[in-house]
Amino acid sequence: MIFKFQLLFLSLLGLGVYSAPLSGRNEAQITKRGAKLNEFLNVLLEHLPVVSESLNQGTALITNLSKLLGTLTGAQDTYNEAGGSCKEWTVVFARGTSEPGNVGILVGPPLFDALLDKFGDSAVAIQGVNNYAASVQGYLAGGDAAGSTEMARQIEAVKSKCPNTKVIASGYSQGCQIVHNAVSKLQATTASWISSVLLFGDPKKAQALPNVPASKVYTACHAGDDICKNGILIGPAHLTYALNVEDAANFAANAA
Repeated sequence: MIFKFQLLFLSLLGLGVYSAPLSGRNEAQITKRGAKLNEFLNVLLEHLPVVSESLNQGTALITNLSKLLGTLTGAQDTYNEAGGSCKEWTVVFARGTSEPGNVGILVGPPLFDALLDKFGDSAVAIQGVNNYAASVQGYLAGGDAAGSTEMARQIEAVKSKCPNTKVIASGYSQGCQIVHNAVSKLQATTASWISSVLLFGDPKKAQALPNVPASKVYTACHAGDDICKNGILIGPAHLTYALNVEDAANFAANAA
């Protein structure tokens, strides 16, 4: 089973993959929040071999592994809270390629935990981007078109229903492409209303977000992450952004 897990991670995005052991792994860092997901991923990644595999044969395995990680850590992969009562904070999150549900597992749930720790369980509404395939084809096209339109619609809807909430627009991997595309579709008044933008492994990191001040944008891009160069290779550097969620939560608090 462990071999299948290794093959599964390395097949992400359906393109050539390079992976190597993590150097200088910091046990205190990966366990500082007691996050089982972070620890599980880092232990697994530490032993990854060099492999190349097609996502077309691994998509179902990726989804199944993410669900297994969700079970092991208590993380859930689907949130639809934007239609409920207005809260102080609202997070609209776009998952990475081939992740399950509407927020995935690798970054979304750890980020939500960090935000809930920061602001309180009753202060945050979480909404994943629906109608978004999160496919390899979408990534290669610069972000799924339907998902981009849907995220823009969701943000506009939140602003209409809860004008006093502080909106955090966030995404991981292809989800960052969705954020960029969605913001470009928003009315200028809506884009400037966004409290902060949190991006993890952003293929479009060199592109500014229209009508969103750079001071409101947090981008985590690890050294060696080819996806942050709009590339086609993925390894441990792209799979460990859960380690950045505390910094991102602190940024959101300071940007508000």
